[in-house]
Amino acid sequence: MTVPADEHERTMAFAEIALGQIRALRQPASPRHYEIWYTYATGHSPSLNQVINETLARNGTLSESDIQQIYEAYISASRLTDRIDQVGSQVVGEIEQVMAMIGAAAGSASSYSEKVASDTQRLGVASDDAAVRAIIESLVQATREMQQANVALEARLKASMTEIAKLQEHLEAVRNESLTDPLTSLANRKSFDATLTKVIAEAKRKGEHISLLMSDVDHFKAFNDSYGHLTGDQVLRLVATSLRQTVKGQDTAARYGGEEFAILLPNTVLRSAIIVAEHVRRAVAKKELIKRSTGEALGHVTISVGVATLRPRDTVQTLVERADNCLYAAKRRGRNMVVSEADLELSGGSAVA
Repeated sequence: MTVPADEHERTMAFAEIALGQIRALRQPASPRHYEIWYTYATGHSPSLNQVINETLARNGTLSESDIQQIYEAYISASRLTDRIDQVGSQVVGEIEQVMAMIGAAAGSASSYSEKVASDTQRLGVASDDAAVRAIIESLVQATREMQQANVALEARLKASMTEIAKLQEHLEAVRNESLTDPLTSLANRKSFDATLTKVIAEAKRKGEHISLLMSDVDHFKAFNDSYGHLTGDQVLRLVATSLRQTVKGQDTAARYGGEEFAILLPNTVLRSAIIVAEHVRRAVAKKELIKRSTGEALGHVTISVGVATLRPRDTVQTLVERADNCLYAAKRRGRNMVVSEADLELSGGSAVA
């Protein structure tokens, strides 16, 4: 297929802009980087452009963590939305076909009933055996055709219901994927925010305790800078594995963003949440990172953890802010430690009320 000249020139101009940005920032010319910068060049996603501009203004560059977050938030998310819409449309289309078949069957049944009624009347006034035989044969033929139509309809309905069930399973899988971080397989930020909002509302209604852990990988940028973003990804997966092995039941672990993770602990007081945080911290610190490409031992990964518990006047934002304050305090105090809001109060530190 021949591409119009103006379309060719326009897309090539976008491509040159994208490659120019990659060169200027000395980034890898990978498909992910190219797709982000091509989208940036087109201006089709104002939110993506805004985040990139703000990050560049603040840091002067985009880290691999920034690239990954932007890709997941603005490229992967839109693809999942398109897939959900596509499968949803297929489900609707299949249902419409079923309804059309049912409508056609209802019409056939109505016609059959009218024929039976008409032939019954004709039988009442039939004058000889030949006329009766002709009417009966007509009824038998109509009945046979109706039976055949019903068999075909039943087969088609079974096939349609099987197809709809498959599409619904696919739709559910895509929806679940939209709530899962693809790198770590933990809940993503969107899913976690929704769960946190729901759990806080329920805890306030029932008068229950909930606690929140915010954790961050120590010296993550150094791993990325020293060993590359593939090793950085391995670090994040290692932490996620530790979280999955430690956090059980109704608790929710999520990748909150970049190298930051969150753990929501329903029905958990601060003292118990601190114990969980220590278990998580130790579980991560025990694991040694091995570079897959060379088998080189890269040492142990550590995390810092902040712990806060729900207060009566809390919102989602204030609870997260207090847990973040504790996390930043753990970073300031030397990393690889747990700091709770009780620790901040004892030391005179601030916590958002």
